[in-house]
Amino acid sequence: MSKNSKLLSMDKHQRDKQISSLLSEDLRKQYNKRNIRVIKGDTVKILRGEYAGIEGKVERVNTERSTLQIEGVQRPRVRGGNVKVQIHSSKVLIKSLLLDDKYREAKLGGKKIKKDNSSIDNTESKKSRASKQTKKKDDTVKPKIKNTVKPSQTKGDTNTE
Repeated sequence: MSKNSKLLSMDKHQRDKQISSLLSEDLRKQYNKRNIRVIKGDTVKILRGEYAGIEGKVERVNTERSTLQIEGVQRPRVRGGNVKVQIHSSKVLIKSLLLDDKYREAKLGGKKIKKDNSSIDNTESKKSRASKQTKKKDDTVKPKIKNTVKPSQTKGDTNTE
């Protein structure tokens, strides 16, 4: 089994862990991490190959092949036009991070994300739970009792006792 076929048969969450790149020296000191997963919007510098030294933003991440498409990295197509070149994630250095995602920022800082509900006092939450429970009890629909005909009644007799 080749290395590429092993990657294709992996689960997505396992493949995602392999799309990591080195952090620049200042980011290493700031976050105390050596590498991190690359996402769309990060600014990277290519370290190896024909395009070494070029910096640009990540436009697309291909998790199946562990490659990145970077702004400004193109080659001419045979039939005319340009084609974006895919660079392997291990061949780039992350210069700046996109920290719009609160989970990514917390992971870098070593903090855990708390739910928004944790700021509510216990007394308030107990009151709100109690009021919700009473509303649920009031909203319940009682089953309707069907008028059943007693065997002693005849078809013409419609009076019920």
